[in-house]
Amino acid sequence: MNYYSGHSDKVFVVAWSPHEDLIASAGRDRTVQVWEPSTGRCLLTFDGHSDCLLSLAWSPDGQYIASGCTAGIIHVWRADSGEVLFTYCGHVRFVRSLCWSPDGHYIASGGDYRDSTVQVWEAMTGKLLFTHAQYRIFAAPWSPTAARVVSGSFDGTVQAWDAFTGDNLIIYRAHAGPVYAVAWSLDGTAIISAGQDATVHTWSAQMGNTTHIYRGHTHAIKALAWSPDGTSVASGGDDATVQIWSAFAEDPIKTYTGHTSWVRSIAWSPDGRTLASVSDETVHVWPVAH
Repeated sequence: MNYYSGHSDKVFVVAWSPHEDLIASAGRDRTVQVWEPSTGRCLLTFDGHSDCLLSLAWSPDGQYIASGCTAGIIHVWRADSGEVLFTYCGHVRFVRSLCWSPDGHYIASGGDYRDSTVQVWEAMTGKLLFTHAQYRIFAAPWSPTAARVVSGSFDGTVQAWDAFTGDNLIIYRAHAGPVYAVAWSLDGTAIISAGQDATVHTWSAQMGNTTHIYRGHTHAIKALAWSPDGTSVASGGDDATVQIWSAFAEDPIKTYTGHTSWVRSIAWSPDGRTLASVSDETVHVWPVAH
């Protein structure tokens, strides 16, 4: 197990490069740090934001990073040099989520406090293509197989919709309280969502019906991640645990208890053998038993 403690304040988000053994993390110290999980060596510190960072995402080819902050600013920059390619200023405040389309051409960004929109725009030009209104967005990932976005909200709903038109809207209402985390299955047919009610729901992306509910946590869940092979889910939250369980059977596989405070973000390595999880000022990198 490794610990990365290069940040000087709380870390809110972590993301693993899709093609290299690199991790990016960001938070209250207003920096994004790109580092090697095997050594803990920081390769690059991006300090282009003047406010607290809440979101970041690697492009599918691993060449670029998009990062968003509480001021509503999103920078798109080179992961190897920190060179800013484009700055998107479409949000009012609090960019809580960022996700690239699978082809790397578009970004969906979700606005939380005083914004309440998901905005779909061209990644390298900032041309706004569509705006979806929903109260206080916490997560808005793009489907890995289609032009669809699913967005989780403070109002307790999860909405799946066409990324460019808003059509084919499905509204999932089975949670009791705010939804803080959402993720797509590898094949794009299922969605997992979790939040204040301490449950993870698996449901059909086509029909909106619940297929499974995982109840292993005792407090609000703030982070979700589907394993790269699609067989397992990792969830973390206010009970300071990260739990790994079978995606379609709710069978627990492993519980990580190395954190002493609530877990804010989790990310799988591309090979599915390792997890990075964030709590307080540190990122923990630990092996997943199979």
